[in-house]
Amino acid sequence: MRVSGGKAGGRILKVPKGLDVRPTPDLVKQAIFNSLGERVVNARVLELFGGSGALSLEALSRGAAHATCVELSSKHARHIRDNLLSIGVESSRFQLRVEDAIKSLHHLAAETAQFDLIFADPPYGEKNVGRRSMSFAQQLLDHPNLPPLLAPDGIFILGHTKRDTLEFPPTLKEIKLLKHGDTIMRFFKAS
Repeated sequence: MRVSGGKAGGRILKVPKGLDVRPTPDLVKQAIFNSLGERVVNARVLELFGGSGALSLEALSRGAAHATCVELSSKHARHIRDNLLSIGVESSRFQLRVEDAIKSLHHLAAETAQFDLIFADPPYGEKNVGRRSMSFAQQLLDHPNLPPLLAPDGIFILGHTKRDTLEFPPTLKEIKLLKHGDTIMRFFKAS
């Protein structure tokens, strides 16, 4: 896995071994950032379910002002810290929160934090034909604190598997959809 663009373009990122992490594929990551274009420059970024930190670190490489990355596993958090050092971004532009991503939404809302870009590519849920999804993606969509975390004109980018049929709340409006293999990336704005 590599940083695909910006100052650290081409640098290799460490990915935790095992099945605990399913990194966002490089082609998908590149498509996301190509779609966002200049919106990344000077953006305040939040990455939920950080894993390797690839999305927040990519944003920093491409000129984001600051990134907050949330990852529950302290083992994975060590990889994220190593990746930050390897790409040469100033540590003052990055915050790593080692906590549950869903619970972090409560904490961030209590801090009245707001972000221009929120990335989440959580572990995939099960196929849910004929029943409501219980996936992390659906939990994020249902969370009342997510829309207030979006700055005015902010974008929430959510990854999920195509076998996970999601229900969208009235508080979020889908503005774009990217498909790559089994991966779907949906772009939302607060409505």
